[in-house]
Amino acid sequence: MNWDFSFFCTSVMLGAGLAMDAFSVSLANGLNEPKMKKGRLCGIAGVFALFQFAMPIIGWVCVHTVMQCFSACGKLIPWIAFGLLLFIGGKMLVEGIKGGEEDEKPAVGLAGLLVQGVATSIDALSVGFTIADYDGLRAFVCCLIIAVVTFFLCVGGLAIGKKFGTKFAGKASILGGVILIAIGLKIFIEGII
Repeated sequence: MNWDFSFFCTSVMLGAGLAMDAFSVSLANGLNEPKMKKGRLCGIAGVFALFQFAMPIIGWVCVHTVMQCFSACGKLIPWIAFGLLLFIGGKMLVEGIKGGEEDEKPAVGLAGLLVQGVATSIDALSVGFTIADYDGLRAFVCCLIIAVVTFFLCVGGLAIGKKFGTKFAGKASILGGVILIAIGLKIFIEGII
């Protein structure tokens, strides 16, 4: 295979397609935390990008090593993603409904962010199957492009969410929770159909 325009174009399109769930969750995170600092914003986008990089690589490795085990687990992916996003979204929803005074602590902690990263990128494991004919270097570069695209889309989602989160102050957590639950349902429905 050549390092041609088609390879790079396909990698960017894969990145954009895979990043849509992470973009939506980033939007919800921005809504939920309108006073987020730039460093945290980049950190959150970086976590999503890292997971979008790692999952296709793991899928690629699975194709080349433990294919039988992965195919048995493939049916669980929609259930896992739905459960994780339902948990995080439900927690945000309950906190938004309860209300209370605004504090300065981050709305989503590291553990919650890691759960979101897994939930939004777990479907990217299957990309390892689509890039199975790539050698190791091409698979690495493809996944790196996916990560870069994801990073920039998530930065955009967080920035948009922050802007509207400031306007919707008290109701942002409720909206963010509803969005996460809706994303989980979308992943679940697409996965079982």
